[in-house]
Amino acid sequence: MILRDPVHGLVSFESDEQSIVPALLEAREVQRLRRVRQMGLASLAYPGADHTRFAHALGAAHVMTRLIQRLRSIDGELPFWQRLTTERARDALASALLHDLGHGPFSHLFEEVLPQSSRHEDWTARIVLDPDTEVNKILRRHDSSLPSRVVDLVQGKHELTFLARAVSGTFDVDRCDYLLRDAHFTGVGYGKYDLDWLLRSLCFGVAQSENEAPPLAIDGSKGIPAIESFLLARLFMFQQVYFHKTERASEWMVSRILERVATCIIDGTRVAGAPPAIASIALTGDAPLNEYLALDDSVLWVALAGFRDASDPILSDLSRRFYARNLFKTLELFGEQAEPEARVEALDRAREIAAEKGLDPEVYVGLDAPSTVAFDDTDDPLMVLFPGTARDERPLAAVSFLLGRLRAQRLERVRLIFAPELRDDIRRALS
Repeated sequence: MILRDPVHGLVSFESDEQSIVPALLEAREVQRLRRVRQMGLASLAYPGADHTRFAHALGAAHVMTRLIQRLRSIDGELPFWQRLTTERARDALASALLHDLGHGPFSHLFEEVLPQSSRHEDWTARIVLDPDTEVNKILRRHDSSLPSRVVDLVQGKHELTFLARAVSGTFDVDRCDYLLRDAHFTGVGYGKYDLDWLLRSLCFGVAQSENEAPPLAIDGSKGIPAIESFLLARLFMFQQVYFHKTERASEWMVSRILERVATCIIDGTRVAGAPPAIASIALTGDAPLNEYLALDDSVLWVALAGFRDASDPILSDLSRRFYARNLFKTLELFGEQAEPEARVEALDRAREIAAEKGLDPEVYVGLDAPSTVAFDDTDDPLMVLFPGTARDERPLAAVSFLLGRLRAQRLERVRLIFAPELRDDIRRALS
C-alpha cells in the first residue's frame, strides 16, 4: 500500500510485517475515524483544521515505520532477545495505528463533557479486546494474543522499554505526527520541528540492569537542538492553537449543551434526537459498545441541529447560537486578576450581571483555565547520552538551558466565557 500524505509525503506499508496496517484499515472501527475530526472544534477558529483521526492514525503508523528502521540500524549493540523482531515490529505498527481508536466525537471534548463515561484509552481497549469487533478479528487472524499485546503497548507496557515509550511517552509517534499535522492544517508554523534529524539522533540509553532493555535516549553530540524544538513546538501549539479563545468558547458551549441534554434525560424529559450512547452514559455512566461506535462528528452535528427545536428553552437557545456560529465571547484575565481568589471574584461578578439580564449564570457565564506543563520528565525521563568509554548519561533538563528553565513550568490561560450580549457590561465591571 502506497499513499500520499500532505505532511509526510509518500507513505508506504509494503513489507510482510507492515501488512497488518492495510488489513486493519478495512475494519469498520478504523474507518469510523474518518468521521471524527482530529482537532474537535478547532475549524471554527482555523478553517483548514478539518483533518481526521484516520489521517492521524496513518501518520502515526508511518512515523513508527521510520522509528523501527532507525532502531534496527542501531540495535546490533543489544542482546538478540532485545532486538526488534518481525513480531514486535508488527505489534508496534498495529498499536500506533489503533492508539486513538476509542476517541468520541469532537475529539477530547466528548469525554470531558461526560466525565462519568470512560476515557478514550479505555474505549480503545474495549474495542480491541471485544471478540465481536472487526479489529479484534483481524488481529486474532495474525495471532490470538495480539489484541492483548496491542492494548498493553497503547497503555505504555512492554518488555522492551524503548518500544513502550515509542507508543506512549514523552517522545512518541502520536506526538510526532499530531504536532506536524495540526500545524499544517491550521496554517500555524509553531508546531514544525525537524523530525528527520530527531529520529537520526535517537540512540539507546543505559539499561537499569543486565536483564532489562535500555530506554531510548538522545545523542548528546547532535540531538539536543532537535529534541528542544520538538518540545517547544508542543508548548507553542498549546499556547497559540489548542488554547485559542474561539476554540475554548465553542467547546464551552457544546459542553453546556451536552450537559443540558444529560440533565434533561436524567430528569425524565425526552430529548428528541439524542444519540442512544449519550442517553445511556447519562443514565448509567456507560454505554454498549455498539452504541458508542455509532457516535461520530456527523451524528453529533445532526443531533445539535435537532436540539434547536428542543422543548427545553436553554437547550434550544444554546443549540441555535452554536449552530449559527454565534459563539460566546471571552475576556482573558492577566496578572493579579488571574490569581485564584481574584478569578473567582471576577466570575461571581460576571454571573451577577448575567442574572440581572435574565440569563442562567451557571450556563451563560463560565471560567475557563486550561493548562499544560511545558516540560516534565518526572515519570518518563529522557536521557542524553554523550559518546565516550564511560557512556556518560545525563537528564535532558541538566544539559539543555532551555528545557532546564521550562522544567515543571505550567502554562495557563485564564478566561471568562460569556454570552455576547453580556460583553460590554462585564468589561466595564472588571476594568
